[in-house]
Amino acid sequence: MSPKKEIIAGGSISPASTVAPVTAPLASPEESPRLGWMYGAVCMTGGIGLVTLNDGIAKWLTDVYPVGQVVALRGVLVLVLIFGFAFMTGRRSQLRVTHWRFQLTRAAIIVFSTYSFIWALKLMAIADATAIAFAGPIVTAALVVPLLGEQVGWRRWMAILVGFCGVLIMVKPTPETFSAVALLPLFATVMGSFRDIVTRKMHRTESTLSMLAVGMSFVTLSGFASYPFTDWQPVAVTHILLFAVSSIFVGAAQFLMIEAFRYSEAGFVTPFKYTSMIWAVLIGFFVWGDVPDLWILGGTALVISSGLYILHRERLRRRQAQAASES
Repeated sequence: MSPKKEIIAGGSISPASTVAPVTAPLASPEESPRLGWMYGAVCMTGGIGLVTLNDGIAKWLTDVYPVGQVVALRGVLVLVLIFGFAFMTGRRSQLRVTHWRFQLTRAAIIVFSTYSFIWALKLMAIADATAIAFAGPIVTAALVVPLLGEQVGWRRWMAILVGFCGVLIMVKPTPETFSAVALLPLFATVMGSFRDIVTRKMHRTESTLSMLAVGMSFVTLSGFASYPFTDWQPVAVTHILLFAVSSIFVGAAQFLMIEAFRYSEAGFVTPFKYTSMIWAVLIGFFVWGDVPDLWILGGTALVISSGLYILHRERLRRRQAQAASES
């Protein structure tokens, strides 16, 4: 009998990611032969760094090409990696879809989140878009109550409220300072949370590969569907390399995150996802000369604190549930 699986909180890569939240057996993590307990931290930091570099490449490419063209061409290369991996490793059976209704719903959500976040990257500083996207765990924690019927105590509701205040600070909701563009990564984050919740309902019957393949296929098709309505440009040879590197980064990031959860407790490695803000600030500064303002930095501090506390409460809840089941 295969081990029961759970969804790791905060396991999804980004609002624009088609990657399912990483699943891991409830058994204890394996002992790493390399770097000991720090191996998981190194893998998570490296994985999230590749995600942020991928976002930087997307922002660079959207300065030259329409968003739909970037989505389509990058999607083709990612699909080559997905199907190549499935066929080369003998996992073709994992591409089989059991529930098309869930798969199509999830794919439609991914299309909305992908376009919203890539448009945000095109129009905003990468660090600003990344900071607002940190609201993902907070939005998910709020949505699981009406959508999954999960219980959320008053402490987590207070953390959600604090995190929401942090988002408001970053969006600057006053007539003088409000930026409508800031709603794009926020919308992408909400869509990403819906994606993760739908994935929770699917993960017992649908494989990660099937969710990857269906989600990325629809995102890619939506990109090609934009061709009649946008001015696609000939792709320069150097940019073909960027598209290829971007696709490789997606696959490498997924591998590193799976390694992180395999060798370390989820509660230990998940906070290292917030190192993406460091990557985003560095990329934004050295490539575009962007520096986050105090609104973004202050709001980010509140959102990260809220997300870490929600993670802490989730760990306590699971420990209590495990202790109750063993007694």
